[in-house]
Amino acid sequence: MSTDREHFSSRLGFILAAAGSAVGIGNLVGFPVNAAKNGGGAFLLMYALFVFLICLPVMIAEMAVGRKTEKEPVGAYKTLSGGSKAWGAAGFLGVLTPFMIAVFYMVLTVWIFGYIALTVTGNLDYLASANGFGEFVNSPYLFGAMIIVAAIINFILVAGVKDGIERASKILMPTLFIMLLIMVVYVLTLDNAFSGVKFFIIPDVSKLTPAVINGALSQAFFSLSLGMGILITYGSYINRKTDIVGSAKLVAITDTAVAFTAGLMILPAVFSFNPDVDPAQLSDSSVSLIFTFLPKIFLALQTSIGYIGASVVAAFFFILVFFAAITSLVSILEVPVSYLVTEKKHSRKKALSILLMTAGILTIFATLSFGMVSFFTEFTSYAGGVRSFFDVVYDIFYDTILPLNGFLLCMFVSYRWKKHKLSEELALGNANYKGSWVEKYINFSLGTFIPLIVFGIFINTVLQKFFAVSIFGF
Repeated sequence: MSTDREHFSSRLGFILAAAGSAVGIGNLVGFPVNAAKNGGGAFLLMYALFVFLICLPVMIAEMAVGRKTEKEPVGAYKTLSGGSKAWGAAGFLGVLTPFMIAVFYMVLTVWIFGYIALTVTGNLDYLASANGFGEFVNSPYLFGAMIIVAAIINFILVAGVKDGIERASKILMPTLFIMLLIMVVYVLTLDNAFSGVKFFIIPDVSKLTPAVINGALSQAFFSLSLGMGILITYGSYINRKTDIVGSAKLVAITDTAVAFTAGLMILPAVFSFNPDVDPAQLSDSSVSLIFTFLPKIFLALQTSIGYIGASVVAAFFFILVFFAAITSLVSILEVPVSYLVTEKKHSRKKALSILLMTAGILTIFATLSFGMVSFFTEFTSYAGGVRSFFDVVYDIFYDTILPLNGFLLCMFVSYRWKKHKLSEELALGNANYKGSWVEKYINFSLGTFIPLIVFGIFINTVLQKFFAVSIFGF
C-alpha cells in the first residue's frame, strides 16, 4: 500500500461518501418521476431487484479494482492490464464521463441554489408562474450563483479525502436524511396523501411491461453512480481491512432507502395537490418536476399554511435537494481530480484550478443553452429535433456512455483481470467470501448476463436518443 495516498479514516466515512455519490437529484426527484411514469409499486419492486441482482456486483467490482490498484480509472485499467493502451483508453473514458457529467450537473445545482435564494426572499409565486422558469434560466444572476457553488465544491475538494470529502459526507448525509424524513412526515399529513402512498408501494403486476422493466433497470444503474469511475476512485481510498462486499451492500441499501423515502415525499404531495392526477402524465423529466411542477404544489399550500409557511416548506425542500447535489458533485469531480493528481502528478490545488477553468467554461456554455445564445441553444439536431449544448452533454455522457462504461468494466474484470483475482481482492477483509454463494454469483453474473443486459441498455439508448427508434419496440 502506498504511503503517500490518502485514505478514508473509517469504514463509515467511506460508506457515507460512496452513498453521497449515489444519492443525488436522480434519487430525490428522478426516481419518484420514473416510479410515477412506470407503474408505481411495480417499478419499485423491479428497481429493488435490479439494484441487488445486477447493480451490486458491478459496484463491488468497481470498488475492488480501485482498492487493488489505489488509482483512478486510467491508472487502474493500465495497472491491471499490464499497460494496455486499449484498456487505458477505456479508463480515460471513465474519467472523461464524470468530467462532462459535472458540466450539466453543475447547471442544475446552480439553478437549485437560485431557487433557494428566490424562495427565501419571498418569490415563490414568481417561481410558480407560467413564465418563471423560462425567465429564471436566462437570468445573468446565475453566473454569480455559479461562482458561489464552485467555491463550495472547491472548499470541500481542496481539503482532500479525509478532511474534505469524508468530513462533508459525515455532515451532509445524515442531515440530508433527517431533512428528508421531516418532509415525509409533513407531506403525509396532507389531504389525500395516502393515495400517493398506495400507488407508490402496492405493486400492480399488470403494469410490468417491457418499458417498466427497462426503466427500472436504467434508473437502478444510473442511481448508484455506476460507470462514472467514482466507485473505482473511492475504492482506491479504502484500506485492505475493509469488507468491500459488506460495504457495497450498505451503500446500496442507503441509496435505495433514500430513493424510496423520496418517493414517499414526492408522490403523496402530488396526489394531495391534484387527487385526479394521472401519474403517467406527471412530468416529462425530473428537471421539469423540480423547477416547474413542484413550485406550483408548494404555492398551493398557502391556502392552509399561508404564503410564508409555503415558502418555508419550499425552501426546506430546495435546500434538501441542494445538499444531495453537492455530495454528488463532489464525488463526480473527485474522479478527474484524482486522475490529474495520480497520472499527471499535479497538486490537488493545481488539479482543481485546471478543472474549474475547463469545466467552468463548458458549464457557462451549457448555461447559455436555454435561450441566452442561439449558437448553444440550437447547437445541433438529431432524432427529429433541435438539441442544445446542454442536451448533447446530457444525452451522450449521462444517458449513453454510463452503460457502455459498465459493460467495459464487466469485460475487464471477468476476462482481462480475471475472476479469481477479483475473488482474492474481495476476500481481504471478508474471511468467509471464498467459496460462498456470493462469490459464485458475482463471478458468474459479471461474466455472463450482466454485461449482456448493460450492453443492451447502451444500444437501445443510442437508438432511442439519436435515431428515435427502440430495439424493444417501445
